Amino acid sequence: MLTSLHIENIAVIRQADLDLSRGFSALTGETGAGKSMIVDSINLLLGNRTSREIIRSGEASATVSAVFEGLSEVAVNHIANMGFEIEDASVMLSRTISTDGRSQTRLNGRVITQAMQKEIARLLISIQGQADSQNLLQKSRHRELLDAYGTSKEAFSEYRIAFEELKKCRKEMASLSQDSAEKLRLSEMLKYQIEDIDAMKLKDGEEEALIKERDRLSNLERINKQTGMICRLLRDSEKGNAYDVIRRAETVLESLNGLIDDTDSLSARLSFAASEIEDVAETMRSYMDDDREDPTARIDRLEGRLEGIAKLKRKYGFDVAAVLAFRADAAARLETLETSDERLAELQKQVEKLTKAAEEKAATLRQKRKEAAKEIVGQVTESLVFLDMPKVRFEIAINPCDLCEHGGDDIEFLIATNPGEPLLPLSKIASGGELSRMMLALRSVLNDHDGVDTVIFDEIDTGVSGKTSRKIGIKLKETAKSGTQVLCVTHSAQIASLADNHYQITKHERDGRAETEVQLLNTDERIDEIARILGSIEPTAAQRNAAREMIEEYQ
Repeated sequence: MLTSLHIENIAVIRQADLDLSRGFSALTGETGAGKSMIVDSINLLLGNRTSREIIRSGEASATVSAVFEGLSEVAVNHIANMGFEIEDASVMLSRTISTDGRSQTRLNGRVITQAMQKEIARLLISIQGQADSQNLLQKSRHRELLDAYGTSKEAFSEYRIAFEELKKCRKEMASLSQDSAEKLRLSEMLKYQIEDIDAMKLKDGEEEALIKERDRLSNLERINKQTGMICRLLRDSEKGNAYDVIRRAETVLESLNGLIDDTDSLSARLSFAASEIEDVAETMRSYMDDDREDPTARIDRLEGRLEGIAKLKRKYGFDVAAVLAFRADAAARLETLETSDERLAELQKQVEKLTKAAEEKAATLRQKRKEAAKEIVGQVTESLVFLDMPKVRFEIAINPCDLCEHGGDDIEFLIATNPGEPLLPLSKIASGGELSRMMLALRSVLNDHDGVDTVIFDEIDTGVSGKTSRKIGIKLKETAKSGTQVLCVTHSAQIASLADNHYQITKHERDGRAETEVQLLNTDERIDEIARILGSIEPTAAQRNAAREMIEEYQ
């Protein structure tokens, strides 16, 4: 629930702090005192867009922050799955907007995106006002409300799995179901690409080997000169080379055998050195190019091959491996095209099978929805009768439709407020007052199912009479007793007098500027405020007694 709300520089509010508790809280005040600014501030926390004009004149920025404690398990798990650590089921959400158009939101001090803010905030708090009542007119919202109440998650999950398999199969069918001219064009293109690549007879790693050979031939004169010198120094020079010198040293060493120690091991080491020198000389000799063919002609052939590879790379991939991979993919696509008729026949059978499976899952989901709808209709009707709509008929129409990601049901809320009238969509007949009561009835029913602990009703009494307002207040109080924290911005004494906590919004002049203040009223102050709402500028004893009786009636 919302336990603390801090507002800075929002319109006429310079600074305001509300400490809130569980139960039913009412916010009242004169028209223009700033009640709507409280709701607008909370809307900022929900991630809703707002104008920079909401920032108090002369200030560079505005801030709204709120502490939520005792979060529902649904909210805690969802927020944790988004990567946030939640301690003691509590979070702090804040948002700052600036006159330069910048906005920053933080959750527990960590900056988050607006999309994340909206996703998190909808789990924490819900604002129900006239705009939200209009949402009830949108048919697309009706399925969401029904599913929030009692649709089996398992049934929905099983349907989604079946539908995704069907969608994947349909997508493959669509890609294969091309007209014959398009198939022929694509087939010819793939054949050309395969033949173009095959003509080069590429081998993986070939380009690197060609580049290495080209570089060798380009430096052939230097290689031959240097390797020749090495060979002469090590073995080939008749005037003296390393091999002959070591062999002579080996012969001299043998003459000292018996005269000094270790001649055998030293002689063996010299013999090994001579063998190594001879081996190095042979290796270097192999690097000398004795081919009589002109190196320039050989380089030209290599360059031609490399240019051919470069052309293929420009068309099909960044290296030889990528070109060969492209060729393999083209061959696979060509095979698919050539066997598309057979594959289409297979897919058609598969689609029929998957469609049947999805329809069965959709039917199971539909049954779950009908069961939930029956419960909702009963409870909502009961609430509407209590809220002075005694002849109301409320139904949730669930009719089969084409399969989609949400199932195979067309869902719409229907209502008839008077006897003898046909059931019609809410948008056809519901007045503002009726919508407010419908919203409250639905909220009281869905109260324990969407994981939201705090609900704000903004002027829900609009368009209803005093007696009905009293019943709305009673329903709000019942909703709060069931565990939901309820806040209501109201002009109705019948509603405000039922609150567990009563906050008064007032506007004063300070230092030549208007400022809004929020005050939690004690018993006497509540009596004065209720009397004021009843229409008295200076409450009389009779009006104060009437206000006291209204407050004490449901204490």
